Amino acid sequence: MKALNKQTAPKSVAPERIIQFGEGNFLRAFIDWIIWNMNKKTDFNASVVVVQPIEKGMVEWLNGQDCLYHVNLQGRQDGQPVDQLDRIDVISRALNPYSQNAAFMALAEQPDIRFVISNTTEAGITFDPSCKFTDAPASSYPGKLTQLLYRRFKTFNGDPKKGLILMPCELIFLNGHHLKECIEQYIELWKEDFGKDYEKFKNWFLKYNYVCATLVDRIVPGFPRKDIAKLQKRAGYADNLMVQAEIFHLWVIEKPSNMSIAALRKEFPADKAGLHVLIAESEKPYHARKVTLLNGPHTVLSPVAYLSGINIVRDACHHAVVGKYIKKVQFDELMQTLDLPMEELKKFGADVLERFDNPYVDHQVTSIMLNSFPKFETRDLPGLKIYLERKGELPKGLVLGLAAIITYYKGGTRADGAPIQPNDAQEIMDRLTQLWATGDTRKVAEGVLGATDVIWKESKQNLNEIPGLTDMVTDFLNQIQSKGMLETVKGIL
Repeated sequence: MKALNKQTAPKSVAPERIIQFGEGNFLRAFIDWIIWNMNKKTDFNASVVVVQPIEKGMVEWLNGQDCLYHVNLQGRQDGQPVDQLDRIDVISRALNPYSQNAAFMALAEQPDIRFVISNTTEAGITFDPSCKFTDAPASSYPGKLTQLLYRRFKTFNGDPKKGLILMPCELIFLNGHHLKECIEQYIELWKEDFGKDYEKFKNWFLKYNYVCATLVDRIVPGFPRKDIAKLQKRAGYADNLMVQAEIFHLWVIEKPSNMSIAALRKEFPADKAGLHVLIAESEKPYHARKVTLLNGPHTVLSPVAYLSGINIVRDACHHAVVGKYIKKVQFDELMQTLDLPMEELKKFGADVLERFDNPYVDHQVTSIMLNSFPKFETRDLPGLKIYLERKGELPKGLVLGLAAIITYYKGGTRADGAPIQPNDAQEIMDRLTQLWATGDTRKVAEGVLGATDVIWKESKQNLNEIPGLTDMVTDFLNQIQSKGMLETVKGIL
């Protein structure tokens, strides 16, 4: 089998226009795959310079393969199974700023550079006041970026056309807003280092650089360890950086306050490549859509499915009873709580069900059950309240999902002898153990719904105050105890 490098595989050459902070699986299977498609299908014509955001990383591995690797996309699209293998060649080189700081800073002097894309984990977009302007480099990602921006400002004498478009992909709501705030904090922290340039640099950053908030959505399992021999044979190369991902992808980019949607689309023409990249006025409704219609059903289907004897998400979708339950929660309940056009929501909901039905991934429902109460609070509780407000009644599917979580946290074994092993903060586990020890389902319901100290920390609301909720949860708990989960589900369909 051939080694993978530019001597053994063709590699395209394009101007370096993108700096990418992060070399991990997600960026390579999502962003770089998107850039690769844009280069193939439009005149975007860009290559990516990867910058390792922390001292230890994978840039040596990347450079060892001349930054070539394969992406294996699997899933279901338009009802058909998809299993494709693409060789991605858009990364020109990879740098470690801790050992190659001069080369890293020299990126600021390249006139063609226009975009900065990042995924430095949720902890990456932070302001660390211990960072110094003279550090080579600053330890934080926003610190490094501020150093780079100042070098660019100086190199091009504050040229308005040499500002950068920043598109962070960290999994933080309004990630771009946080990044911009951190950069402004560094500009203030280092104002004495900037001297007489301080005001001009600050104004140049605010006026001629464009910071976008973004929402990313693609499941990336990563290196296909169990399939690697088969996939390497299929590719014809000994690729040690292959990455596996689902076929579905969505990137919502919120336009920056100082740039129009049309201008950003012109600069970043992903829509012309037929990609699911949406440049929008605000990412907020799409964030709500993802949390509500993807994460929301996941959270309640998992305990309902497991307590019904089902172990895999895909099998739950195909089950004669639980499959209908999932659709009820998705289309009849949660979808009714959002404010985007209904046709758009139905399309997204259908895409979500295709993702749940991925024929290549055995997604264990128990893996979703980790920390179920905090997940229900952020993903399902808002929809429960809005549904009640709009419809004048409680959404039975969501309430049953909550009762299923409470039952799951009782522990013990399933009807077939499979273990029920809840996993959450110890204080939540202890509270549920105490409540179930009473043997009184009413006390269990009241105790869970009223646990603002350990369960409902975010909302701080005693859920017993929601009209009818305590009665309905108690009723579902009784039904699950007496006739089992599957018969209880049948009762609400």
